[in-house]
Amino acid sequence: MKTRLMLVVAACLVSAVLITAQAPPDGAAKGGPGAGKGAGKGGPGAGKGRGGFQPPEGPAPKTPWGTLDLNGVWARPYTPDIERANGGPLPYTEWGKKQFDTYNAEEGDYTGSCLPFGHSRAMGSPDPIQIMLTPTSMAFLYEQNSWFKVFPIDGRAHNPKKVPTWFGESVGHWEGDTMVVDTTNFNGYTRLDTNGHPHSNQLHMIEKFNRTDLGHIAYEVTYDDPKTYTKPIVQKRTFTLRPDWEIQEYSCEENNRGLFEGRIKVPDYQNANK
Repeated sequence: MKTRLMLVVAACLVSAVLITAQAPPDGAAKGGPGAGKGAGKGGPGAGKGRGGFQPPEGPAPKTPWGTLDLNGVWARPYTPDIERANGGPLPYTEWGKKQFDTYNAEEGDYTGSCLPFGHSRAMGSPDPIQIMLTPTSMAFLYEQNSWFKVFPIDGRAHNPKKVPTWFGESVGHWEGDTMVVDTTNFNGYTRLDTNGHPHSNQLHMIEKFNRTDLGHIAYEVTYDDPKTYTKPIVQKRTFTLRPDWEIQEYSCEENNRGLFEGRIKVPDYQNANK
């Protein structure tokens, strides 16, 4: 597996200004020792940090309207490399392998210009995420760059008239106690993770959220992108409730000097999906 600069978020975090720093007692959701346990696998250490935090115990709560309650601020396993979480090489197509082999984060990771991470990379980030649930809609509030995503969960189909976006178009529905989030219509300009694993504008993500108890959500994600991978990639993780946290304001500012001097390259979006 090729070695890369794991976060030219050196580009993004050197060029990012964290307006109000999240300061959790154990550092788990910030990529500290607690976040790394079980990362990408949802292992038992996910969410337990050196401060000795123990997630709340008890049965999974229900909403007033009868569904499982997914509301809360959640710590997620930092997953900068989905190949490592996959336990082996990804099943590339010829096109997909070329996209990965020719990608060099040092020559212009798009996040270094404060462009949107995209949904997959944002879901694998080490910062907290807040989930908000109503009877008809669901929202992800990412602490990273104060991004958010709001979508219907009433079982409706995708709207074919919507333009492609960085985070894709999501619709959701309940299958028993599992919330299924179906996302398509990506613009193809982002990467699946920090390590630069590619996807095309044909990416179809299916996420499943099941609150197994008071302190945890079982999360499963499927990446289906026939242009980039020969078969779907399925991964499981565990989210841990952090009632002692709240998401904070985050601002990323372009490193304009780096752009002018050529250290940060503008991505070639014209050819991104060719």
